[in-house]
Amino acid sequence: MAVPAAPKPETLAAFEAAKGFMPVREGLALYAAAAEAGKLGLPLLEVGTYCGRSTILLADAARAAGTVAVTVDHHRGSEEQQPGWEYHDPSVVDPEVGLMDTLPTFRRTLHRAGLEEHVVAVVGRSPQVARVWAGELGLVFIDGGHTDEHATADYEGWAPRVAEGGLLVVHDVFPDPADGGQAPYRVWLRALESGAFTEVSVTDSLRVLRRSGPGH
Repeated sequence: MAVPAAPKPETLAAFEAAKGFMPVREGLALYAAAAEAGKLGLPLLEVGTYCGRSTILLADAARAAGTVAVTVDHHRGSEEQQPGWEYHDPSVVDPEVGLMDTLPTFRRTLHRAGLEEHVVAVVGRSPQVARVWAGELGLVFIDGGHTDEHATADYEGWAPRVAEGGLLVVHDVFPDPADGGQAPYRVWLRALESGAFTEVSVTDSLRVLRRSGPGH
């Protein structure tokens, strides 16, 4: 049995040092999925950049595979990151406009990790970017807004772009409402029920599915 791919120690150290929420176990599972998907030679796309913690892993896997990581975010923060909410971080608020702006922190994260040239950062709202994206993707990682509106739009916009044999990864899947919001869970269920995707791994709240048929 093949040993799953693992990031270099310096990549993992950069991941752990970066601002963000993904635990190491889930990060390692994401990296393994990205390394496998990279064999298709297609871009690896992430919805929900925040400050670049998970982007580091996708970029390193893309570098090894000779492809590129694409990360999509408007950089104004999701619902739970706004003032007064649990995940708000005042250090990423732009004092001039009074709104969150995680883009500068993200760029510093990539620079420190030495991965800038392996990433295409798209600043925009996921549904708008999806509408102008024409090509297939080896991997789509959905980790954007966690309302039903945003999670569903991310799935509908990007799941159809996953190539045959490519991977769809969904973060923060919590079957028990006591553990977290249900929108990513409902997206995961929809992917399974579509017949287009088959689950290949579960690591805590991270689910990895492979495209095994048409549709979404």
